[in-house]
Amino acid sequence: MTSEQATIAGGCFWCTEAVFNDVIGVEKVESGYTGGDTTNPTYREVCAGDTGHAEAIRLTYDPEAIGFGDLLDIFFATHDPTQLNRQGNDIGTQYRSAIFPHNEAQKAEAEAAIERAAGDWPDPIVTTIEAMGEWYPAEDYHQDYWEREGQRNPYCMAVIPPKLQKLRKSFQARLKAKAES
Repeated sequence: MTSEQATIAGGCFWCTEAVFNDVIGVEKVESGYTGGDTTNPTYREVCAGDTGHAEAIRLTYDPEAIGFGDLLDIFFATHDPTQLNRQGNDIGTQYRSAIFPHNEAQKAEAEAAIERAAGDWPDPIVTTIEAMGEWYPAEDYHQDYWEREGQRNPYCMAVIPPKLQKLRKSFQARLKAKAES
């Protein structure tokens, strides 16, 4: 079977990328920008909040190993989908919680995933489902950030390990490390 792609935004892309790099069936995680109206945005422009783009990740995955709905369940469990235009101290529309379906089947699954996740949160989920626009890969230094530099970055050390702990606690059967051991 052919690989498929999924595009999601759940705050800082360094954090979201770190989570999905550990998931069985995920073949590639690319950080980038989508959902805005600026052509070829830079990190600095996106962080300024004027482009309309979200910091997002594009997953390439094997649908035989993991379904889109399973990816979304992990997404909802490892970020706070009730925070409007922010994740923790990262504030602005560039940090919004959003799903960018690549087709109608993904859109329907995104709607179902929001309904499934609603019972897990005390506040309403504000994750948006947005049209898949142009994808702009982030600059090279953002790719695989957690593995390369993030573990020396105080921000990442405060934010990413709790997300990875949630992943490991709730989705043990989906972890690459478990499959490799």
